[in-house]
Amino acid sequence: MQKAADKKQGDKKPAAAETLVGENKKARFHYEILERHEAGLVLQGTEVKSLRRGQISLDESFARFDGDELWLLGATIPEYSHGNIQNHEPKRKRKCLLHARELRKLKAKSQVKGLTIVPLRVYFGGRGFAKVTLGVGKGRKLHDKREHLKSKEVRKEMRQP
Repeated sequence: MQKAADKKQGDKKPAAAETLVGENKKARFHYEILERHEAGLVLQGTEVKSLRRGQISLDESFARFDGDELWLLGATIPEYSHGNIQNHEPKRKRKCLLHARELRKLKAKSQVKGLTIVPLRVYFGGRGFAKVTLGVGKGRKLHDKREHLKSKEVRKEMRQP
């Protein structure tokens, strides 16, 4: 009986690991990421099925405010292959879910000249919900991009024996 009582008190399951769906590597090259935020995504059923197959393109995607809501634009989730007439539109805008406090902070940052909100990666969290990591980035000039590549190459050479 003692074992059953112990089981009830410490009966929490460990959180499942997150599953990466897509990553925007170009964003890290084109932008210097100043801060990151995690947001939920409002998706349709066939979009979720396509994401579970690992199909998404974040190239040329960005986030923009429309009123007090944050929208993900330019992200391409291809149509689900076994979908029917209810299939989703691949390039539709998708709403990002954040707390009101975070939305206010991000809106203030996005209104600063030179700062952009870009999606860095899309994944399924521990509870199975689709999430997007948004980065507030400052665009890099051509010479900054060259310096970034040089420093990246130096770090790579230092790691190799």
